[in-house]
Amino acid sequence: MARDAARAASNSLRASRSLTWALLVIATAQLMMVLDDTVANVALPSVQADLEVSEAALPWVINAYVLAFGGLLLLGGRAGDVFGRRRVLRTGLVVFTVASVVGGLAPGIELLVIARAVQGVGAALVAPNALALIATTFPEGKPRNKAVAVYGAMSALGIIGGVLLGGVLTSALSWRWVLLVNLPIGVAVLAGTRVLRDAPRGTSRVDVLSAVGATGSFAALAYGFTRAGASGWTDPVTLVAFGVAVLLLVAFIARQSISSSPLLPLRLLTDRNRAGAYVGVLIIGAGLMGTFYLATLFMQQVLQFGPFQAGVAALPFGFGIVIASAVAAKLAGKLPPRAVSVPGFVLAAGGAFWLSSLESGSSYLDHLMIPLFLCSAGLGLAFVPMTLTVVHGVVERETGVASAVMNTAQQIGAALGLAVLTVVATTASAAGSADRATADALSDGYAAAYLAAAVMFLAGAIITALTVTTRNHQGTRAPSA
Repeated sequence: MARDAARAASNSLRASRSLTWALLVIATAQLMMVLDDTVANVALPSVQADLEVSEAALPWVINAYVLAFGGLLLLGGRAGDVFGRRRVLRTGLVVFTVASVVGGLAPGIELLVIARAVQGVGAALVAPNALALIATTFPEGKPRNKAVAVYGAMSALGIIGGVLLGGVLTSALSWRWVLLVNLPIGVAVLAGTRVLRDAPRGTSRVDVLSAVGATGSFAALAYGFTRAGASGWTDPVTLVAFGVAVLLLVAFIARQSISSSPLLPLRLLTDRNRAGAYVGVLIIGAGLMGTFYLATLFMQQVLQFGPFQAGVAALPFGFGIVIASAVAAKLAGKLPPRAVSVPGFVLAAGGAFWLSSLESGSSYLDHLMIPLFLCSAGLGLAFVPMTLTVVHGVVERETGVASAVMNTAQQIGAALGLAVLTVVATTASAAGSADRATADALSDGYAAAYLAAAVMFLAGAIITALTVTTRNHQGTRAPSA
């Protein structure tokens, strides 16, 4: 008896250590992918000076990564379901790491942009399968809730970490190290993937034509947002891009409805709770990227902070996400999803409404730090139950694509949040620039954008309250969909 008890205790400890290592590997992989959404932003002036890049070409250092990443997420998720999630995640890590090295050594802008696009391909293979591997590696209940909370924290902290890391590496070494730093991290994560437990591979095939349609639709949509920010919403090229995005999306949905092996099983969207959770994640993605982006601009343009100083000053935003994610993980095991997410959206709306009172004379400590913390804490509180709702009850062979749709929603949300809030800010600033000082006009713009963000978060609360009505908390097992 004593020997059996000792053996059981030893096995339990070994399993616990294995889960800890698995969580570290998945969290680090996710952090790498999200970091590269923002890490290059701080380095752009140095890239422009070193490689003699034109103003028109410079944004594609960012856009190439975002377009490839967001556009291929569905393909990456489906590939994981068919070929094995751990295998596809490993392939993505290799592609991402090699492309990082090529980009870091690039002698000109052309190769750098190509390398950034290939990085995006690697990220699209890694991100959805990292979340799917949580579902197959961690048991439902407390272990999975904790893993999703860490995953959510890494996703959000990547926004902050990218600015901080980019500032440190660019200032201390060179912009090239913003990319080269991925080499040792990528190799370490690749070596650690052996602790991940994969699910049996599927027997269906990957629908490449659907993947092309989905990627083209997202690329056209993202380009439309990018173009609208520079040339306006009524620009002919902007309208054509949005039109192409709609046409490709309609064609994609039509093909999925008749395909025997769809890239996106439409039944994932017919479940009201899951569909509502996807919309919630889209709004969270818009809020995380949009509010942070506005805050860093306000700190640099109005408060006159340097890039690195602005990154440090934005740390409360990251702390809010970490703290709220930990709280949400515990609450998700006791309460229905909307009982956690709706208050989170309301809290974020309160923080954004507070930020809508910003003026040129506002101080960081009194007018920015606390409401920024409230925004991120509210979004962190909403994110965990929305993520758990997305993967809860999905059959194992489809967790990859379910996760990919969530990541796609987050990326589209980020693009939408940046585009809409930036347009609101620039429009309001332009309206007040004729008779007011520049700092005052800029402050008016940011205040108006934060008011729009508050409305967006309230809309998220209402949508979640009406659609995510399941009473199953995430400490219980729901029947497979």
